[in-house]
Amino acid sequence: MSQVLFRTDGRTGALFCVALCTVDWRYGAYALGGAALGTAIARLLGTTRERAGSGLDGLNPALFALGCAALLGPARPATALLAAAGCVVVTIATVALSRLLSVWRLPALTAPFCLAATALATAAPAFERLRPPPGGTAALAAAPAALPPDATAQAFFHTIAQILFLDRWYAGALLLAALFLANRTAGWVACAGSAAGVLTAWALGAPAARVADGTLSCNAVLTALALCGALLPATPATLPYALLGAVTATAVTPAVAALAGGHAFTWPFVLTTLAFLLAARSFSRLTASRGRRRGNPLAVRRRLRLPSAP
Repeated sequence: MSQVLFRTDGRTGALFCVALCTVDWRYGAYALGGAALGTAIARLLGTTRERAGSGLDGLNPALFALGCAALLGPARPATALLAAAGCVVVTIATVALSRLLSVWRLPALTAPFCLAATALATAAPAFERLRPPPGGTAALAAAPAALPPDATAQAFFHTIAQILFLDRWYAGALLLAALFLANRTAGWVACAGSAAGVLTAWALGAPAARVADGTLSCNAVLTALALCGALLPATPATLPYALLGAVTATAVTPAVAALAGGHAFTWPFVLTTLAFLLAARSFSRLTASRGRRRGNPLAVRRRLRLPSAP
């Protein structure tokens, strides 16, 4: 679960599950079950113990299972069966995409989840047992009719919470606290990414409700974390670069959502991050590392020989 925000920390993952359960315990169950199933399938098929232990095999299945609960409703038996079957497919897709992108030394990120979730959102209305309930994900991402006085603070935390399909500000605060527990630098980068995303959505004239609920800016947090500390070193040079990526991810979210059938998921994060990683290879100041730090996922990635910028 902690790999959702590029961490390899059991305490952080546990707090992420608690944040889900504060909204609905079934969301926590779906996410944790997806992570466990994906990891078990990967181990059964022969992945290394080190990779499985890092959580990389459970990341995309966990997001897909949670997405099923968010899109289709967690109470229906068909949702649970589809989530379980989808987790197996997503696990295999993760390996396939990782091998494909390794040719360019790029990570798969959450692209396997995005592919499966987009297919689900597109196909579900055609099947009666899978058809989303009236209002779609309104229970999870309902926006207020107008911005309250504390809208800025709410939007800041909603942006973080929407990474896990949640719209409760306290869930976002708990996710942020868990990230600070794992790595303070990552926590501050997430704060900067959230602020950049909210300000971008507001500056571009997005509807007040969309700014407040965080759905337009949640990809900004993931992009900032990826480009400053996770996939590129956390340095004074990479922070502005990461924030530019956060702004870009927010700006392209409506277009991506329109192309993906109305749900952007984490496509803006995936596409923006991959493009910025490719560009970073031409800028030596962005790829110069200050060395390994405790809790830095770069160390895990090197041990696992995952794609990295040169």
